[in-house]
Amino acid sequence: MNLHSSRSRITLARAAYSALAWAVQPLLRRKLRRRAVAEPGYAEQVPERFGHYMPETWGQDGRGQWVWVHAVSLGETRAAAILLQALRQKMPSMRLLLTHNTATGRAEGQKLLQEGDVQVWVPWDTLAATRAFVAQFRPAVGVLMETEIWPNLIASCAEASVPLALANARLNAKSEAGALRMAPLSRPAYAALSAVWAQTEADAQRLRNVGAKVDAVLGNLKFDVQPDAAQLARAGQWRKDLSLPVLLFASSREGEEAQLLAELKKNPQALQAVQWLIVPRHPQRFDAVAQLCADAGFAVSRRSQWDHGLPQPEGAVWIGDSLGEMPLYYGLADVALMGGSFEPLGGQNLIESLACGTSVVLGPHTFNFSEVSDLAVLSGAALRSADMAAAVQQALALVQSPQARMAAETSARDLLQQHRGAAEATAEAVLQLMLR
Repeated sequence: MNLHSSRSRITLARAAYSALAWAVQPLLRRKLRRRAVAEPGYAEQVPERFGHYMPETWGQDGRGQWVWVHAVSLGETRAAAILLQALRQKMPSMRLLLTHNTATGRAEGQKLLQEGDVQVWVPWDTLAATRAFVAQFRPAVGVLMETEIWPNLIASCAEASVPLALANARLNAKSEAGALRMAPLSRPAYAALSAVWAQTEADAQRLRNVGAKVDAVLGNLKFDVQPDAAQLARAGQWRKDLSLPVLLFASSREGEEAQLLAELKKNPQALQAVQWLIVPRHPQRFDAVAQLCADAGFAVSRRSQWDHGLPQPEGAVWIGDSLGEMPLYYGLADVALMGGSFEPLGGQNLIESLACGTSVVLGPHTFNFSEVSDLAVLSGAALRSADMAAAVQQALALVQSPQARMAAETSARDLLQQHRGAAEATAEAVLQLMLR
């Protein structure tokens, strides 16, 4: 294929994508209205999603100064929090422009704001909206967290000479294959990034394959996590009142709670020997998971109803229906099953659990976090199970073995120590990108 033909394909792909992004805007508005029924945050500042940012002074006041960080959802926002702490140490007067796609990410991001900072929705990826966003704020630098690639947003930044980096970058094999299928659209977007800082060498190679110029492999920001000390202290106080060890199902996803409840019904000992605590990944499912437990015949006690400390166990399944309290839940637990890994969903990040000193049992599906999961299993900081039945048995065995839990905690502490430093390195890379 000659160069002219290749450029024509790229132009056509971008034009078709832009036309589609423009055409589906009414569907996006309808989707936001539906989501807002369960999560009112989706009804906030809807015009921002289409490039209308008010008040006008937001853009004028900090033009050319904003350090823009985009964290799509909850997990990316928690990674951004680690980076922001390092950035503020290097730039104490930094003005932050923080953007998100999801209501959970936005709610978590509000905790990171300081005086003079601004939080808005990232625009839908039309040419008009992305150009309006860049013109309004004119960031000094932009940092996309982990996986966020939006062709028109990246192109609008390039047009305006706004340096844009992909930080804590990761790309699994499935996403790589998808990007390669859409190469006329995705390859120019990756290539237009000013910098890419990968988590691992495997991520770096996949990113190179799809067109990114990888500047460095800086590690995973989440290894630098420092769990909330106040929440861990509260968990320590509450643990004194527990009559049973706590087994946590952390960040559970749809279909996985049903697997666990089926195991508990088949194995009454698994219910009687420990206190079960289920924390769904997505807040819009809190009510549904509580109802699922009740329909299965289990008594239910919800975190939102714990007015004065913990309720008594008495056979109830606890539901962690709150946001921002994972350190509390991990601190309460002796062992955690990691959600997202018992259905083919790719798992969840287990680093926060390890940092809280909680033993971890993984399911078979961890492709979104394959390297850290493999490292944890190889080091003895985590166990891997073939299915939910095996995971419950392994978790119960861990609960009954303080020595095994202590060994896993020691391995986790060593693993975290070996891989820290990404926050400092990434913050320095952002600073150098601004100075280019």
